[in-house]
Amino acid sequence: MTMLGSMPHWAYATITILGLAVATFVSRGFFLWSKRDVQMPALLQRALQVAPLAAIVAITAPEIFLSHGELIATWRDARLLSAVAATAFYAWRPGVLGPLLAGLAVYMPLRLAIGW
Repeated sequence: MTMLGSMPHWAYATITILGLAVATFVSRGFFLWSKRDVQMPALLQRALQVAPLAAIVAITAPEIFLSHGELIATWRDARLLSAVAATAFYAWRPGVLGPLLAGLAVYMPLRLAIGW
């Protein structure tokens, strides 16, 4: 029997966690350990600046536009109207809390009172 086949289950988890910790440490510390200043191309710097926004859109867009894996077929959906309200509020006054509250102010009555 191999060494891995005879290990208890907790050992597999421990090895996995330690391996992921090492991979994280190496990948995050790579630029810090360099003796010289590492210059990133301007395109890569710009991509890293917009990466958080791209991640948020990738997470929220399917929640807004899809239902059970298919595009929403009607405009009578509380998610669509609340997204429009939040976007309009953000265009008026950029921020985080305002669009969130505007979207909720539209979503909650449509969802709870009308059942959309």
